[in-house]
Amino acid sequence: MTDVTMDGAPPAAAEPVAAPAAAPAPGTFLYKHRLVTRLWHWTNVVAIFIMIGSGLGILNAHPHLYWGSYGANLDPAWLHLPHWPGWMTIPGSYNLSLSRRWHLFFALILAFNLLFFMVFSLINRHFQRDLAIKAKELSPAHLWYDIKEHAAFRFHDPANPGAFNVLQKIAYATAIFILIPLVILTGLTLSPGMDAAWPWLVELFGGRQSARSLHFIAMLGIVGFVIVHLALVILAGAWNEVKSMFTGWWRVPEEH
Repeated sequence: MTDVTMDGAPPAAAEPVAAPAAAPAPGTFLYKHRLVTRLWHWTNVVAIFIMIGSGLGILNAHPHLYWGSYGANLDPAWLHLPHWPGWMTIPGSYNLSLSRRWHLFFALILAFNLLFFMVFSLINRHFQRDLAIKAKELSPAHLWYDIKEHAAFRFHDPANPGAFNVLQKIAYATAIFILIPLVILTGLTLSPGMDAAWPWLVELFGGRQSARSLHFIAMLGIVGFVIVHLALVILAGAWNEVKSMFTGWWRVPEEH
């Protein structure tokens, strides 16, 4: 028997509803990391490693940090650091001139690598598509849920396992848009040549000694990011994560 409405007319056809897209099954390979991202990542691995080692070698010349424009042996420092052992510095023995050469050369690589990555990430919409933080993701409930998921070693959304979670987005945004630019700009402020060309940099950071302190703090932030990043790579499956950063293809894990 045909259904009719109360006025005797047949009911209107229902609007078609699109079925939700099925989540990728475990074992599926997703193209997660584009070539530009992979080149930027591995260039940063080399540049940051050498810059940290050479930076510690430079710091050994005067391991004290100050605020303001001036700082010397008799001035009160806010932080006294130890002399770093040779196995942590580049080169392995104290050589201020050589440490500076290593540091400045790879500082240029770090800066232009960041510029290259930012330009191409805007062109291919990597920032907008993968790293943009939505307002709802910053709600306390969403953040707390993501923290609990990480604490339970569940790093991927079962409905969209290839997507970055909000904690990843916040960490990457902090590194890309705050820590690396800060370490580059404060490093430029420490160069006498840049002082003459861009004196506003010294004023921006409140003096060369303040810039030196901020340079060290930004470096600590980058080191912290690297440590957490490596720990999560290991917990999420080191082989799958590292291989995807070489090939671009990431395998959906068996357990989301």
